Amino acid sequence: MRLPELRVMGVDPGLTRCGLGAVEGRPGAPLSLVKVGVVRTPADDEIGARLVAIEAGIEQWLDEIRPDAVAVERVFAQHNLRTVMGTAQASAVAILCASRRGLPVALHTPSEVKAAITGSGTADKQQVGTMVTRLLRLDAMPKPADAADALALAICHVWRGGAQNRLAEAVARTKTGPGTTAAAYFRGRGRAGYSRGTTQ
Repeated sequence: MRLPELRVMGVDPGLTRCGLGAVEGRPGAPLSLVKVGVVRTPADDEIGARLVAIEAGIEQWLDEIRPDAVAVERVFAQHNLRTVMGTAQASAVAILCASRRGLPVALHTPSEVKAAITGSGTADKQQVGTMVTRLLRLDAMPKPADAADALALAICHVWRGGAQNRLAEAVARTKTGPGTTAAAYFRGRGRAGYSRGTTQ
């Protein structure tokens, strides 16, 4: 049976630059780019203001591209505690924005994404960016690397997350009624109330 196309938004979380990328396709078929970019916040802004800006950017993307699922990089502890805390905070904002709309959210590890895109779980950012460019048939590599990483997350989920997405929607149906996925429920209600700003 041919799987339906899936539109996935990938989020590479970060406070200074939060990478966002969306692709559409199905496993075993060519993928297409929907949108790519970053939400930027000034390092000298208060943490609350930075998270609000990231939320506004993500909400605008969700309003515009209407994804079927959201893929977020799973945060691991790093030597720089301040960096990992900021990454975790941005990740939580992305998960909140998607979950508030009833969208399935998947967390993928960096090594899982690298393996899916390049065949090696230890690939560097240049290798990931090169493969993303090739897979999406782009004229140039997405910049900065955060944007390319977000696309890699989305591609990984299209290829590996179909079963996860179907399971999440089955669970959602038990909460929103027969024949209604959570995503469809929120689409039916409209999303005007969620548009809060512009991508920076």
